[in-house]
Amino acid sequence: MAGMTRKVDLWIDLRSPYSYLAMEPAYALEKELGVAVDLRPYTLDIASAYTVNDPKAAERGIRRIKYLYADVRRFANQRGMVIYGPKKIFDPRLIHLAWLFAEQSGRGRAFVDAAYPRFFRRELDYEDRAAVLALLREIGAPDGGFDAFAADQGPAALLAHQAEAEGQGVFAIPTFVVDGELFWGQDRIDFVRAKLAA
Repeated sequence: MAGMTRKVDLWIDLRSPYSYLAMEPAYALEKELGVAVDLRPYTLDIASAYTVNDPKAAERGIRRIKYLYADVRRFANQRGMVIYGPKKIFDPRLIHLAWLFAEQSGRGRAFVDAAYPRFFRRELDYEDRAAVLALLREIGAPDGGFDAFAADQGPAALLAHQAEAEGQGVFAIPTFVVDGELFWGQDRIDFVRAKLAA
């Protein structure tokens, strides 16, 4: 195995502000330690995670979400990043399918890097098909083939990623996985670094 680049799985949901905050430190790990960070899609069930569908617990869930975004802005302000809370819970299926489609031509990371800041500035609607297709074109993904991918190969690929994440023990995002060990949260990057350096 000598000479092989160590791989870090980084499970993210393109709706997650904490996942967005994890990107820059994750890329820094690649430069600093020569590892390969593999961005992976994980769809978090936000409504269930924050109990917004349960009438008895919804108020507490909404308070948690409001706190989450206040907390996120503290981190973002330290780095000069803009993160606005979305106006609703977006369905991530289309944007995650587009990400996997871009990945096929080696443009997956470019897609993620373009989508994140626009979404959190409220400049990109993840459920707007025309806007998502325009983003694919902008980052240099092939023009044709997305509809066929989204109807056939894409959903199966998303399910496979989700199943692999569950198999690794992922339960929330962002989650780094190094040699089978999980590190949940963008603020766990120092633990990830220590694990990689050990």
